[in-house]
Amino acid sequence: MTAQNFSLVVVNAGVSDPSSTKLLADRAAARVASLAEMRGASVTTTVIDLRELVPELPAAISSQHYGPRFSRAIEALGDADGMIAAAPVYKAGASGLFTSFFQVLDNDLLIGTPVILAATAGTARHALVVDEEIRSLFAYLRTLPVPTSLFAATEDWSDKALTTRIDRAAFELVLLMESGFASAVRDESWHNYQHEYGSAGGKELGIDLSSDLMRLATGGSPPPSLEAT
Repeated sequence: MTAQNFSLVVVNAGVSDPSSTKLLADRAAARVASLAEMRGASVTTTVIDLRELVPELPAAISSQHYGPRFSRAIEALGDADGMIAAAPVYKAGASGLFTSFFQVLDNDLLIGTPVILAATAGTARHALVVDEEIRSLFAYLRTLPVPTSLFAATEDWSDKALTTRIDRAAFELVLLMESGFASAVRDESWHNYQHEYGSAGGKELGIDLSSDLMRLATGGSPPPSLEAT
């Protein structure tokens, strides 16, 4: 039996250095890789630090023009078997950088992708942001968030309960990646989703550009089957 290799993408919206948000995301990613290895699989991890995309964000928001770093991030997400999305929380909401990035992505890019949702803050008062705000965003994107969300306030870093939650969320993500749910949905049920033109880079409508009608529509010569007799 061929060992599975999973592609894991970590989206980190932390901007400080060091960053507690990045630390939480990295801990979760390391645990995902460890658990997958224990089950006979391997994980290739790609980290997207959103602070590096800030110079390209205005154009992406205003005109859907993606710069090279943005394009590489989108390509990585489109190929991902699983994802970890981690945001800092400010004033009872996920950071604007985090929400802006996901709001400009194609609507169909992440259909069925399993994801661990994570957030950090200075106080436990923000603990519900993950499930009340971030989870709804990823529901709109039609991803598959794992049941266990991660949140770390300042006092949580020394609490063993955080490690337990990371283990649980990582295991849930590994199981969902093993299931192949995202690939099956896209391969077998893609037509059942209501796609918008351009929402998946041309893949959303399954247009056959080599068909007789499409060649005719683009100025080509009509095939014999369409010529007047």
